[in-house]
Amino acid sequence: MKPIEWIGSSYRDLLKIPPDVQNVIGYGLYLAQIGDKHDDAKPLKGFKGSGVLEIVDDFDGDTYRAIYTVRFEFAVYVLHVFQKKSKSGIATPKQDIDLIEKRFKVASEHHRENYDNKPS
Repeated sequence: MKPIEWIGSSYRDLLKIPPDVQNVIGYGLYLAQIGDKHDDAKPLKGFKGSGVLEIVDDFDGDTYRAIYTVRFEFAVYVLHVFQKKSKSGIATPKQDIDLIEKRFKVASEHHRENYDNKPS
């Protein structure tokens, strides 16, 4: 089973959302750890081919998202967890996309430094 690596404030942000949503996201991440995919997980638009996925869950009229990547061989990286507040439809707000891109680079560097010498 791959370990979970939390980038930036993603773990603290997960703890701030409703427990029911935490359970959905937690189960989705567990499935990613064992090489499976949650039914609600889908590729994040704008990250084609990079293995960046999102789990979207609605709770009590609010929408929550967890963005993670399975691109790396030895770990699942959680890049961002947030409540969607944009009034501009279903698209992920640009500031969130920018943060995800930045954290993806951090995850890539972390994986290279910590896992690249690990045998397959």
